[in-house]
Amino acid sequence: MALYLIGDIQGCDGALQRLLDTIAFSPSRDTLYVLGDLVNRGPQSDAVLRRLMGYGDAAQCLLGNHDLHLLAVVQGARRLNRRDTLRCVLDAPDCSCLLHWLRQQRLALRLVAGPRELLMVHAGVLPAWSAADTLALAGEVEAVLQGAQMVKFFHAMYGNAPNQWTNDLAGFERLRVIVNALTRLRFCTAQGEMEFDSKEGAGAAPTGYLPWFDVPGRATASISVAFGHWSTLGWLNRANLYSMDTGCVWGGTLSALKLDTQLDPAGHALIQVQCPAEQQPGL
Repeated sequence: MALYLIGDIQGCDGALQRLLDTIAFSPSRDTLYVLGDLVNRGPQSDAVLRRLMGYGDAAQCLLGNHDLHLLAVVQGARRLNRRDTLRCVLDAPDCSCLLHWLRQQRLALRLVAGPRELLMVHAGVLPAWSAADTLALAGEVEAVLQGAQMVKFFHAMYGNAPNQWTNDLAGFERLRVIVNALTRLRFCTAQGEMEFDSKEGAGAAPTGYLPWFDVPGRATASISVAFGHWSTLGWLNRANLYSMDTGCVWGGTLSALKLDTQLDPAGHALIQVQCPAEQQPGL
């Protein structure tokens, strides 16, 4: 039995197939933890969803901002933009089945092995949130995605405000902050004020901001955290931080991290396959 973290696929099913062949993945034996942005920008989002859905419990998937965008488009809360490649899902004969499956996916996951712990999110974790906080707050959004308030939620989901977490937030503002942190976060202040315009690497932080994982006193600093979303960051060689978006859709690589069964960082192994550029940054 092997456990693998996989970074942003973004509709690149051919690259995913090559990666799974490289690691000799078997859904009867192994488990994939896919860190969000399953769809969009690449050419085969429908095939990616169909493949992962077909693996059943062997594929544990997070929702990323592109996945939520697809669901929002379907609910009339957002329009397709010129760089979207989601028509293959929207026009698929099994579209409703694919979207139903997508709505059931998580916004945070956790693995525990002995004293070691691994928290998985798509983008980031606010400095004040512990792993338990993150899972609980993610669960609030997951319940709405699967409930009667789903359509209203998507119409209220977009926006940058509030840009900071407080425990007294309520309603759709509370859910918006949770979603923004878990699926969009790159930089924030030491107090957890989020910034969403900057998309370059960690060294390009705006004045007064830090990469979320470098904030002093971060509540999740004592555990391992895996995330995607930040292709300009690339793979970080840190023992307790795994940045898994290595730019597959932009002509980079699609990455899998084979996890040590006891979550010992020394036992992890990084596997990558080269990917053709499906889109060009900035176009």
